[in-house]
Amino acid sequence: MAASTNAPLEVTGGCHCGAVRFHATVRDRVAVHCNCSICRSTGFVHVIVPESDFTLDCGADALTEYRFGTGAARHLFCRACGVKSFYVPRSHPDGRSMHLGCLDVDPGTFEVKDFDGANWERSIGDLDGATGV
Repeated sequence: MAASTNAPLEVTGGCHCGAVRFHATVRDRVAVHCNCSICRSTGFVHVIVPESDFTLDCGADALTEYRFGTGAARHLFCRACGVKSFYVPRSHPDGRSMHLGCLDVDPGTFEVKDFDGANWERSIGDLDGATGV
C-alpha cells in the first residue's frame, strides 16, 4: 500500500466507453473505500479533490444524473456505458469524487482508507481527515 503524500499528482480518467474524460490534480494520495448503499453496490472507491483541481475535458452532454436520499449528492453516469467515473459528493459539495478504478494510474499509487458511510451522519467528521481535502 502506498504511503500518503502531499506531492501533487496529475491524473486523467473517464468512463468505460471514453465519452467522458477528465483530468485533475490530486494533492493527497488517499482513496476512500465507503460502505454506504450505493458505494457498496457499485464498488466505488473515492479520490476526492476540490472542484478547482478538476476539469471535465469532454462528455458533459453524455452525463445523466441520479439523486437519492437527501438529494445532496449528484451521481453522474455516462449515458452510453453506465459508468460513474466521478460525481459531486454530499460530503464535499464543492469537490469532485473520482472513482479510483476509472483513473489512468496504478491504484497502488493511493493509500486506501475505510469510511463508514452506512453510518454517514456519525462518521462524516472522520472523512476530511482521511482525504486531506
